[in-house]
Amino acid sequence: MRELEDILTTYDVMKSKGLGCVLATVVHVEGSSYRQAGARMLVNENGEMTGAISGGCLEGGALKKALLALEQGQNKLFTYDTSDEDDAVVGAQLGCNGIIQVLFEPIRFEQPDNPMELLRKVVGKNETMVIITLFNLHKSQYQPGTRMIFDQNLNLVGDVAGIEYLSVIRADAGKALSQNTSLFKEYHLSGEIQHVFIELCPTPPTLVLVGAGNDAQALSQLATISGWKVTVTDGRSTHANSQRFQSSCQVIVSEPERILDNIPVDQRTAFVLMTHNYQYDLSVLKLLLNQPEILYIGILGPKKKYQRMLDELKDQGVQLTREQIAKIYAPVGLDLGAETPAEIGLSILSEILAVLNNAGTDHLRERINPIHDKSNYAFKVEHV
Repeated sequence: MRELEDILTTYDVMKSKGLGCVLATVVHVEGSSYRQAGARMLVNENGEMTGAISGGCLEGGALKKALLALEQGQNKLFTYDTSDEDDAVVGAQLGCNGIIQVLFEPIRFEQPDNPMELLRKVVGKNETMVIITLFNLHKSQYQPGTRMIFDQNLNLVGDVAGIEYLSVIRADAGKALSQNTSLFKEYHLSGEIQHVFIELCPTPPTLVLVGAGNDAQALSQLATISGWKVTVTDGRSTHANSQRFQSSCQVIVSEPERILDNIPVDQRTAFVLMTHNYQYDLSVLKLLLNQPEILYIGILGPKKKYQRMLDELKDQGVQLTREQIAKIYAPVGLDLGAETPAEIGLSILSEILAVLNNAGTDHLRERINPIHDKSNYAFKVEHV
């Protein structure tokens, strides 16, 4: 989401200056690719780029295609084949062995629901959204582009003019939301074919740091760079204040029993208890155990601290269930040999990311299967 925010910031500048710009979106990938479908880049008429659609090997060719689309004032789809090592367009020969479809859309500032304004609505809402991008692998055909978005209640915003299969799109958007994955569809209607990228855009993770010490500062900075929402809460106003944490962080001074009064939680909310105050951490842990939607509770400190917490909770008549124990990570973080606050923060953030993505923590070189799950990348044909 951070990349989208940067793209939108650039878009606003381009709009204020009246500089033409083009949105480039990866709409489908077959095989391996550095970036997956949904990667975006904004190119202005001066050739300046914000965002990325690859690791750098496609951007040079994409710049020329973007300027061509801007000159002609038409959406265009181009294919990049990184399996062809002699392809001069790819240039860097990253060795991804993938076929990448990139859609280029000149932005018309006067249109209230142009692709950039739709993306603004996605970034601005604190909920999972679905973006609908229509394209056609037969490049001579009309490329409709980024046309609409759906919220969690399947309310629609966007341009639906001329779309006869809107009910089918809405149903597929509902599937993407219920299955928690993006989808690729190939609609057949009256002999015509329309390819559709149904893109699930989940909210960024929320990291709640219970404790505002120096180690929390380092962790909050790493999470902010990653595009996560960060909330810092502590009982000490000398520590929990805007002077010690970035302006993007929500900072709350609170007693432990009331920290959830102003912090909404869901399955993408992770907590790390790191006040260095045993009783404060224990009180917060008791509170969080009654929130079943929380999937991650990290506790900073040695294992004996965690065992003491379990013993005290048992003495108080609180017997943790298997499900509650499974979501507690104590000591917090992956075993990276971390020593400094920044290194410890990196180990914690990595562990949270693995848990939220239900991913393993082995070395990628040990992995037999592809890094990215492409099971949903095949086009599902549907006659409408």
